[in-house]
Amino acid sequence: MATNKETIYIPLEDVESEHCALIVEKGLAQVKGVETHKVELNNRRAAITVNDNEVVGEAVKAIKDLGYGVPTVKQSYPVLGMTCASCAGSAESMVKYAPGVVNAEVNYGTGNLTVEFLPNMTNSEQIRKAVQDGGYDLLLEDENKQQETLEAIHAEKFRKLKNKTIWAVILSLPVVIIGMFFMDMPYGNEIMWAFSTPVVLWLGKDFFINAWKQAKHRSANMDTLVALSTGIAYIFSVFNMLFMDFWHQRGLHAHVYFEAAAVIIAFILLGKLLEEKAKGNTSSAIKKLMGLQPKTVIVIEADGTERQKAIEDVNAGDIILVKPGEKIAVDGMVVSGNSYVDESMLSGEPVPVLKKENEKVFAGTINQKGSFQFKAVKVGKETMLAHIIKMVQDAQGSKAPVQKLVDKIAGIFVPVVISIAILTFILWYFLGGDNGVVQGLLAAVTVLVIACPCALGLATPTAIMVGVGKGAENGILIKDAESLELAKKVNAIVLDKTGTITEGRPQVTGIQWLNNDDATKDVLLSIEKQSEHPLAEAVVKHLEGVSTTALSNFDSITGKGAKADYNNDTYYVGNKKLLAENNITIADQLQQQADEWGTQSKTVIWFANSKQALSVIAISDKIKETSVAAIKEMQDMGIDLYMLTGDNEATAKAIAQQTGIGHYKAEVLPQHKADFVKELQAQGKVVAMVGDGINDSTALATADVSIAMGKGSDIAMDVAKMTIISSDLTKIPQAIRLSKQTVATIKQNLFWAFIYNLIGIPIAAGILYPINGFLLNPMIAGAAMALSSVSVVSNSLRLKWKK
Repeated sequence: MATNKETIYIPLEDVESEHCALIVEKGLAQVKGVETHKVELNNRRAAITVNDNEVVGEAVKAIKDLGYGVPTVKQSYPVLGMTCASCAGSAESMVKYAPGVVNAEVNYGTGNLTVEFLPNMTNSEQIRKAVQDGGYDLLLEDENKQQETLEAIHAEKFRKLKNKTIWAVILSLPVVIIGMFFMDMPYGNEIMWAFSTPVVLWLGKDFFINAWKQAKHRSANMDTLVALSTGIAYIFSVFNMLFMDFWHQRGLHAHVYFEAAAVIIAFILLGKLLEEKAKGNTSSAIKKLMGLQPKTVIVIEADGTERQKAIEDVNAGDIILVKPGEKIAVDGMVVSGNSYVDESMLSGEPVPVLKKENEKVFAGTINQKGSFQFKAVKVGKETMLAHIIKMVQDAQGSKAPVQKLVDKIAGIFVPVVISIAILTFILWYFLGGDNGVVQGLLAAVTVLVIACPCALGLATPTAIMVGVGKGAENGILIKDAESLELAKKVNAIVLDKTGTITEGRPQVTGIQWLNNDDATKDVLLSIEKQSEHPLAEAVVKHLEGVSTTALSNFDSITGKGAKADYNNDTYYVGNKKLLAENNITIADQLQQQADEWGTQSKTVIWFANSKQALSVIAISDKIKETSVAAIKEMQDMGIDLYMLTGDNEATAKAIAQQTGIGHYKAEVLPQHKADFVKELQAQGKVVAMVGDGINDSTALATADVSIAMGKGSDIAMDVAKMTIISSDLTKIPQAIRLSKQTVATIKQNLFWAFIYNLIGIPIAAGILYPINGFLLNPMIAGAAMALSSVSVVSNSLRLKWKK
């Protein structure tokens, strides 16, 4: 743990001047818990002293909020040796207190630690040491091997657990039969002792070992409850068997409770076995995704020979042969041959896609009938499939906001239960009459057995895992649990037009020249070739075969177009605003043609010199087949839809009418999209932004829920919290329904977990005894506890089969 007054060095990025340093100093001064702070400009770091390591995260957040960078490393490691939800809490706090750690989260559902740390102050080994101090361990291996090692560890753990459970049940059966029906048989107690001892001390030894590890660190978890309850029942029974006279002299009968101790362990092992099996099913989406990549490929060498290579050895630039029915191993570009490829595992779309020369293919997709060769472009961690797997893992490992509250409850749960058990014994001792001690001990044992923090700990993560996995199977990539939880509240969606509602593949459908003089075509082509606008691409395609010419002073004007100089004149390509700003006249015949095209929902762009418009060009972008149905579905869900576009008013109006969108804004500049999102948020709306381009990234970052189209730019996908791989708008209502179902499942899980403990603990303590003489048997309490976790995980798994 961090000692008092520890100095932490935070590396800084973008702090280039004394002025920047001052801003950072002021920001650090406002962070509670930072005792002293100083920015060392030459060393590019901030030195702070803190009295609690958890303050480091706040300090880093404060620096980032000021717009400066802090280079941190974010890693995910499997945690070994966790047995219950409160283990996750104690492992998490161990790491959080380690020097140099900015943030740490342990997810009991996935068994993973996600940690962000300062690489100048700590590393994976030191973090592992902090975890080991708490009695757990981390699996540190490179990511490719990590999954295989982890699966081997889990398989071995499951095998051992299965064997223990079988033996515990076999050895407990005779103890139960004697304890229930043949109490008075000769040597009955001794036989029960002989059978229950291996169950408690051999098959249940892990509970005692883990409880001791926790006790050394002054913490407690579910193992503590099991160890205390079974240990007390066992020792009490041994005492009663060996010193019967102690009770007989006091006029009491000496009972033994070997069956309770043995059966509790058998039931809890059975519960853990079922829980492990069910938890394995919640992560099936990841296993499916990982199984999509073949282990070997056929590479065509420079001399034309075919050679088999392991997937790890494939390099970018290799030419790979794909035969019918084979899986595509890495992302690449088709160089010869053609075939239909099934991309349903990436996009959720069942229709195979035709792949010809110069078309992209993706890892994990399945080639249908033809064979083709493609050039590897992205390999290893760079492939789309690897990104998807990483995103799904991160999302399944992230915590939903509701989980933070549950974690706090799970953290204090065990000490509270132990306190209730002690209080139960004290009350029975004083109020229970002749049998007060025995009844008190039994009631305390039952309280310890029935309480279950695991059901609480599993309620949220298992539902998130199934929800995120189900989204991935349907082509909806969800980046974190928070956006999955928030999507159900969305009541306003802002849609970009190009590439979101429309295909995003604009084509020139008409061009009219002033006086039919197209002598300046080469200037138009030369300007458009330098422009990065998607519409420029359409013009370049249309003018194929025209030669280019040398221009000077090219300038791209955001949201309006571009200009360049040629032969001592300035030429403009762009929207009408650009012409108006430069006082350029437009001939009537060109204006009439532009108006006519505008009513047909075509985008109009102008080409002009410094005096007059030379031509008008019509560009049209087809509305996607599914857009109209998706828009209607979202409106039927009671969501307000808004379309924003940089296009002209006439085109925007026509598209809005064709798709049924009531609110639209035309000629919107990229920075104004984010402002519009803020306006809607100010009205109290929960806003989702859907976009596909670099120009949408600010608005995506501003929205409550950001959704990117998978066929758009990488930047949009990086910023967005959700990605629709197929770029099909009908996936958005699906994502919202998935969010509603997941949140409903979380609420059901938490309700049952809380209700179970609220009802179970008082009954175990004997609250019904004064009313109807009912006392809960510790064995039945053990069965109930085992079932509570299993029922929560099973309820989460129901999500898989919902539509």
